[in-house]
Amino acid sequence: MVKPPTAANPGAVAGPRRARRFQQVDVFTARAGGGNPLAVVLDSEGLDTATMQRIAAWTDVVETTFVLPPDSPEASYRLRIFTPSRELAFAGHPSVGTAHAVLQAGWALPRPLAGGGTGLIQECGAGLLPLRITGEGVAREIAVQAPPVALLSRHGGEDAALSALLGASLAEAGGAVIDGGRRWFVAELRDEAAVRGLHPDFAGIAALVAAHDAIGLTVFARTPSRDHDLVVRALMPVAGGYEDPASGAANAALAGYLHGSGQAAGLGDRYVVSQGREVGRDARLVLHHEAGRIWVGGPCCSVVTGTLQW
Repeated sequence: MVKPPTAANPGAVAGPRRARRFQQVDVFTARAGGGNPLAVVLDSEGLDTATMQRIAAWTDVVETTFVLPPDSPEASYRLRIFTPSRELAFAGHPSVGTAHAVLQAGWALPRPLAGGGTGLIQECGAGLLPLRITGEGVAREIAVQAPPVALLSRHGGEDAALSALLGASLAEAGGAVIDGGRRWFVAELRDEAAVRGLHPDFAGIAALVAAHDAIGLTVFARTPSRDHDLVVRALMPVAGGYEDPASGAANAALAGYLHGSGQAAGLGDRYVVSQGREVGRDARLVLHHEAGRIWVGGPCCSVVTGTLQW
């Protein structure tokens, strides 16, 4: 039985409700059921922060975004990003997926971008970020320019412990801590089979990332596969252990690290990542390195289109 709203039940909606356009999008995939799910509320005027947080908890996907008229005349729209428990200044897959929903709904139209091509300008907690659009229809891909990446430290002295924790041999470069808006511990493994066969010890990962004030561990390997160049897994010790099926932020930070530290040999300025197969959400992310900046993007698929009454 649904209880009426009370002080003890603040999540219930009281008073008049408004129909707001809503989409659920699978990001970094062209098919339903792949990639990383995202909920998008397209008409968010009148919603305060507390209400947005309640909606994000109700949708119960990794992130929920709210589209608002921009404050900056340069922006196409303003975006707020929430997990079920908190607000984020920036995240990769919500930025890409929201741009897809905005285009599908006709909320904003592409415009010429300063660096060439056409796209949208997103206003968010990280500032004004361009999103570039290529292709049309099911072949359309959207990419966001990610924040700069800093290599904070290398941790070769911990490689033996890290290898034991993962149950796999590390590549020569070993582990490192990087920051691309979020702080990650990253480690390259010897080959694709080692990454795909990994059984994460989330208790051990939690101790590792906490020691370096990071949010998770990104493991990766290079691969001779014809349809992708890297295989990536992003492991986060939240709620007992969570594997992100397709992390734009983790992959953008990793790309910035590889190019900035001279480890991108053989990858070139454009490469494709496979992520998410181990959790049943096969994703394809495309990384571009241009003029010292990283773009992360890929295809998107609208799975649910309708209205939210809130």
